[in-house]
Amino acid sequence: MAARIVTAAFEGVDARRVDVEVQTSSGLVAFILVGLGDKAVAESRERVRAAFSSLGLALPAKRLVVNLAPADMPKEGSHYDLPIALALMASIGVIPEDALSGWLAFGELGLDGRLAASAGALPAAVTAGALGLGLICPEACGAEAAWAGEVPILAARSLISLINHFRGVQVLSPPRPGPLQEGPAGPDLRDVKGQEQARRALEIAAAGSHNLLFCGPPGSGKSMLASRLPGILPPLTARELLDTSMIHSVAGLIARGELSRARPYRAPHHSASMAALVGGGVRARPGEVSLAHNGVLFLDELPEFSPQVLDSLRQPLETGEVVVARANAHVRYPARIQLVAAMNPCRCGAGGPGRGACGRAPRCQRDYQGRISGPLLDRIDLNVDVPPVTAADMALPIDGEDSARVAARVATARALQLERAAAEGLSPADGLNARIDGRVLERVAAPDASGHALLARAAEQGALTARGWSRVLRLARTIADLDGSTGVRRRHVAESLGYRRATFDPPRTTGEPLTPEI
Repeated sequence: MAARIVTAAFEGVDARRVDVEVQTSSGLVAFILVGLGDKAVAESRERVRAAFSSLGLALPAKRLVVNLAPADMPKEGSHYDLPIALALMASIGVIPEDALSGWLAFGELGLDGRLAASAGALPAAVTAGALGLGLICPEACGAEAAWAGEVPILAARSLISLINHFRGVQVLSPPRPGPLQEGPAGPDLRDVKGQEQARRALEIAAAGSHNLLFCGPPGSGKSMLASRLPGILPPLTARELLDTSMIHSVAGLIARGELSRARPYRAPHHSASMAALVGGGVRARPGEVSLAHNGVLFLDELPEFSPQVLDSLRQPLETGEVVVARANAHVRYPARIQLVAAMNPCRCGAGGPGRGACGRAPRCQRDYQGRISGPLLDRIDLNVDVPPVTAADMALPIDGEDSARVAARVATARALQLERAAAEGLSPADGLNARIDGRVLERVAAPDASGHALLARAAEQGALTARGWSRVLRLARTIADLDGSTGVRRRHVAESLGYRRATFDPPRTTGEPLTPEI
C-alpha cells in the first residue's frame, strides 16, 4: 500500500516542493529512508518510531520504504518528521487515505508525539499557497504561518490531535497571525552632544540609504551615532516586511509569530567569520548581511575585521544579494543593506595632531587603515571625521534636535525619491538615490554647469573613480532632496565631494572646512 504527502525543502528563502512517498510491501522487515537526506532526516526514523509507540501504534512487520522526491535534491532539517509520520499513518489506515491530499506538512516530532517548532514556517506557508495547498504545521508555528494570507492552516499540538481532526472527532481552529509590532523605541539623537557634522552625515545617509563610515578616536560617539540611525529611518513597507520576515523565519528568529516593522539592525563582532557575515556553513545559512536585509549592518572597529571577510561584502553591496555556491547548488539570499561602519584613526586610538596624539603618526594611520581595501572604501558614500567631544559640549544640557524631527525630514526626502522612481518606472526597492539605475541617474541627478565643472575637476585630479563619480551624484541628489531643491546645484556637489576623501588622510584640524570652496 502506498501513501503520499507534500512537504518543502529550503534553498535560501525559497521553498521547493518535495513529495514524501511511503510504500509498504512484503519482504524483510525494514524501515528504509531514501532521497538524499542529511543526518537529521535519517534520524527521523527513530523519532517517528518512538512517537508511534507513545500513541500505542506499531509499525507493520513489513518492508517500509520512504522516498523523498526528487531524489537527487539534498534534504536538510528535522521538519520532514511530520510528513513522514502522516504518510505512514495513511499507509497503515490510521487516517483516511485521501486525508492528506491538498496539504503540505511541515514540523518536527518529539518522542512523545508532540510537534515541535521548526524554522521556515512562513516560507513553507507561502509555498503551500503557491501550490494551491493548505499547510499542516506545529501549533507553535501557526501564528507565524498565518502571515502567509489566505492559506488554510492546521496547527496541531501533537499527532493525536491531527488523527482526531482527520477522523472527524476534533476540529482544529485556524490560527491567527501573531502581533505586528512597531518596534521598540530606540535611543534618541537628542542625547548626542556636539558632533553637528556627524549628525548631518547621518541624516543624509538615512535619506538616501547611503553607506557611511565614521572615523574618530575612542569615546567620540561613533557607535552612539550609529545606534540612532534606525530611529530616523521609516518603518518597513508591507513588501519589505514580508521579504525580511522570510529570511528571519529561515534563520529561526521569529518568536510566537511576532513580526516587527522596525528595520533590522545587526552589529556583528569583528571576530565574525566569512560564513557568519555573508552566509554559508554546512547548511548554507543566512549571514549577518542577509539578516540585515532592508535595514542596517553596523561594523564597529572596521579594520579589526579580517580583510578577506570585509572584501566579501563588495559584491552584496553592489548587487543586493548573496550567492552561496556549493558543488550541488547555488543558494541565494537577499542582502539589500545600508552599511554603517566605525573605526579609530589608528591602532593607538587617538591618531592625528594635538594632545594625546599617536607618536607614530602618520605611518600608524596608513598601516591601520590600509587593512581596508580601496574597492570597499570606494563603495562608501560618506567618510566622516568624528572629533573628540569637548568639555564645553559635555557641559551643555540635552536640548538637541530629537530623532522624530530628523525622521520627518528623512521621510519627506524619501517620498520625493519614490515619486521620481514611479515616474521612471522603477520599483520602490530600486527607487532610493543610493540604488537608482545609472541611466536614470543621469536624468534625475544631472548637476548645473558649475556643479558639473566642479565634479569634472575632481575627477581630473584623480580623486574619483568611475564608481565614485556616480556615487557623488547620488549623494548630491540626496542632499538636494533634503534641501527641497528640484535640481542638483554646485553647493550640493561640493558637499558630496567633501565626503569622498581618502580615509587615511590625516584628520582635519578644528575649524577646517569639510567641503571644497563653493
